[in-house]
Amino acid sequence: MLNEPHEFEALSVRKELTPEQMLGVIFEYTGKIANERNIENVLILMANMGREMVVADRCSVWLIDERTNELFTTVAHGVKEIRIPLNSGLVGMAVATGKPVFIDDAYTNTEYRNILEKGALTVDKQTGYRTKAMMVVPFRNNEGHVIGAYQAINKMTESGVFSGQDLEYLKLAANYSGKSIEAVRLQQEIEETQKEIIFTMGEIGESRSKETGNHVKRVAEYSYVLALGSGMSEEEAERLKLASPMHDIGKVAIPDAVLQKPGKLTDEEYEMMKSHTTIGYNLLKNSRRDLLRTAAIVAHQHHEKWNGTGYPNGLAGEEIHIYGRITAVADVFDALGSERVYKKAWELDRILNLFREERGRHFDPKLVDVFIQQLPRLLEIRDKYKDVDGDIF
Repeated sequence: MLNEPHEFEALSVRKELTPEQMLGVIFEYTGKIANERNIENVLILMANMGREMVVADRCSVWLIDERTNELFTTVAHGVKEIRIPLNSGLVGMAVATGKPVFIDDAYTNTEYRNILEKGALTVDKQTGYRTKAMMVVPFRNNEGHVIGAYQAINKMTESGVFSGQDLEYLKLAANYSGKSIEAVRLQQEIEETQKEIIFTMGEIGESRSKETGNHVKRVAEYSYVLALGSGMSEEEAERLKLASPMHDIGKVAIPDAVLQKPGKLTDEEYEMMKSHTTIGYNLLKNSRRDLLRTAAIVAHQHHEKWNGTGYPNGLAGEEIHIYGRITAVADVFDALGSERVYKKAWELDRILNLFREERGRHFDPKLVDVFIQQLPRLLEIRDKYKDVDGDIF
């Protein structure tokens, strides 16, 4: 959880920060920003940091949306999201010129009068707020391109106006924040690419064994619902959802003659088939990424059984990682309920009877209870991602 922003009483008089207090604010927020991966949370921290550093009543963080050619802010103290054309207002001017804007009193300023009347002063009439002092400072990415701007409104000290020192402080915050936003966006791009690769590789593994792309989607969604139902945190459940499509990735190394055989496998073929769990684990186990390490556990343990009769290691009970136990329920539920060229889909009652019979044998008994409780949601997912004609390989 992020700390709640420090509250400022509207138009109350405050003191300038001492050097020690300024360092405290900088260290507090730069530390939090460095450890934050969610862009909205980064923007909240940036706005709070800027507001405290210059002792402003309000601080907004604006970013360029290149897709819509707009400026937008989801972090403007006291208001909801705002979107404006890229070249409009004082923020648009600062972004376009790359230079800061500095105003002592919006109601007497002549240099920016026309822009103020179309922006801040109009908002004041609508809301009853009184804009006086204002500062807008653009910030850049590592390549020097302007990507957004800070906007601080109303100095809360006795002077009531921002100083040259405030401008330097906000420039400092802007310089750090621009690089932080770029780093978060790059990390998000890497993670999205990683997720796409994982899902695509999962589909490849399933397609070779005559499964459908929707199978991995359903198993992912089922795993997420079961994880939340078992008490797992949102973050961990989301990670399992993203990793579970890789549960059968080891099948890429199983010969087609075995993988696609419609009849019963020989003992030798069955041993070869079982090896997909170890193969998948070995493919993923050395990654430093949490997502791929989760996928390695899922690939390795989703065929283990609660009573110790599963494979590849004959683990029993809670020796089996919760990721493997959850994916086992999700995978079997989908496999039984899906039609393939080599089998008919089971009726729901027959599936439920099997899970009740295998409670405490194949499956974690607590997870079977969660499965029954969450069945309406699981059936919604099955309907949403149902196979259509042509999906079966």
